[in-house]
Amino acid sequence: MGAQLRVYKRRIKSVTATKKITKAMEMIAASRIVKAQRQVTASTPYATELTRAVTAVATGSNTKHPLTTEVEAPVRAAVLLITSDRGLAGGYSSNAIKAAERLTERLTGEGKKVDTYIVGRKGVAYYGFREIEVTESWTGFTDSPTYADAKKVAGPLIAAVQRDTADGGVDELHIVFTEFISMLTQTPTQNRLLPLSLADASADQDEDAAKKHEILPLFDFEPSAEDVLDALLPRYVESRIYNALLQAAASKHAATRRAMKSATDNAGDLIKSLSRLANAARQAEITQEISEIVGGASALADATAGSEK
Repeated sequence: MGAQLRVYKRRIKSVTATKKITKAMEMIAASRIVKAQRQVTASTPYATELTRAVTAVATGSNTKHPLTTEVEAPVRAAVLLITSDRGLAGGYSSNAIKAAERLTERLTGEGKKVDTYIVGRKGVAYYGFREIEVTESWTGFTDSPTYADAKKVAGPLIAAVQRDTADGGVDELHIVFTEFISMLTQTPTQNRLLPLSLADASADQDEDAAKKHEILPLFDFEPSAEDVLDALLPRYVESRIYNALLQAAASKHAATRRAMKSATDNAGDLIKSLSRLANAARQAEITQEISEIVGGASALADATAGSEK
């Protein structure tokens, strides 16, 4: 019985140590969410205004440009998938991967060849294990991305958009990431970055202007609308990827906090259960010892009584 009690005590000690670790990780993730939220809030207006500027140039001119012109029969698309470098975040990375697989399946069903670009070790490991070809990948910065990281990711994608499909270029650019909605809600999202849907962008712009009671300005382009679009193309892609990286980082920290809180709570429940089992084992051990003492005393009394006779 003593051996069983020692097993329970050893397990309680082990689970208690694990609980301390998960609690610390929960608190670290909670502190990082605040910083990530601030970065998302700070980057969103810039990305929004860039989209408005691109929409203004495209709707105010007849210039054909990869940024805004729909290809009649697109044959190739690029998909950028943003996952995490680390685990312990529940289904965060797997949900994003599933969304990317659904998007890839849809694009393939439309007759398009898909080039996959991945951010994060979890996505790279998943595709590598299944021997799925990846055009390019980046790791090491998903927890705290910078604008320089976004530029590094955007470079090959912009080059692919500007190349002809016969030379390995793409007609469309899609991005899959986890959108941060709140501390409790993070949703895998897929957006088409290029070509920009002018109808949707114009409608959003008109709606925002109506809410703010603004009159949308008229623009003159200097030196030309095409040159302006050429200058805006890398800025637009970089800003959108940067915003997506920040949203994904905030979502990952929120998912980690939620997963670690669940692990901490489960560890607490397990400690309570093991403590009850340990107490029951201790009580059984004490009861057995008392029974042995009583039995020994009774046997001794009987032996003494027999010797006196």
